[in-house]
Amino acid sequence: MKVVLFQRDIVWADPEANRASLRSALAGAPDADLYVLPEMFSTGFVTSPEGVAEESPSATLALMKELAATRNAALAGSIALHDNDRYVNRFYFVKPDGGVEYYDKKHLFTYSGEHLRYSPGDRRVVVSWRGVRFLLEVCYDLRFPVWSRNRLVPCDCAAPSGQLRPEYDAILYVASWPTPRRAAWDTLLRARAIENQCYVCGVNRVGNDPSCEYSGGTAFIDPYGKVAAACPDGEDSYIACEIDMDALEAFRAKFPVLFDADDLQ
Repeated sequence: MKVVLFQRDIVWADPEANRASLRSALAGAPDADLYVLPEMFSTGFVTSPEGVAEESPSATLALMKELAATRNAALAGSIALHDNDRYVNRFYFVKPDGGVEYYDKKHLFTYSGEHLRYSPGDRRVVVSWRGVRFLLEVCYDLRFPVWSRNRLVPCDCAAPSGQLRPEYDAILYVASWPTPRRAAWDTLLRARAIENQCYVCGVNRVGNDPSCEYSGGTAFIDPYGKVAAACPDGEDSYIACEIDMDALEAFRAKFPVLFDADDLQ
């Protein structure tokens, strides 16, 4: 599977400008099965969402559907959304047939006051797309390994009865992760790949907002914890990556570490 990770600069609190920028960026990107955008890519990381967060139904979601259909690919990224009288940090995964799955960020960033305005999600979400299963995660979730743990689940009906397999093959982390804590971002992305025996796509923004500076660190990590590709620091750019399911399954079969894990939920 071909995946493109976009390291974007974001215009503060201006969804229309960011939608125009997304359309232009995607037009210049290579063909892929999946395009991934940062956290709150239509506004920047707004902790006071009143008057800034998008209303449901979202114009950005409509654009994601349009672009997914045009490119015959999935688009993924989070937005600040006002939905049913509450605010959520919603990570959309949009397929070219118009299908939409989403995850609402569970671990709200109390250090910045995100928990004072937003409602947390209460469910993990794994999306299947073209033979790869993706766990959807947002920014601060990266610090909580139990939440992202790759659990063993029953195989589909084609497999022998009672056989188990890892729940997912790759994690998507979309983020607005500031420069002062960059070392934690780099380290924890690799840790999540190693401990969950999976690919990790870490997509962070660049630029500045009223509170923070962002240097990027967008990276594609292989199941061994090696950085297979990364965007240049501080640059609005993208990387094209390849998820090799044959290689992943061979590694898991040879070194079945997930089957020796403790039973933590």
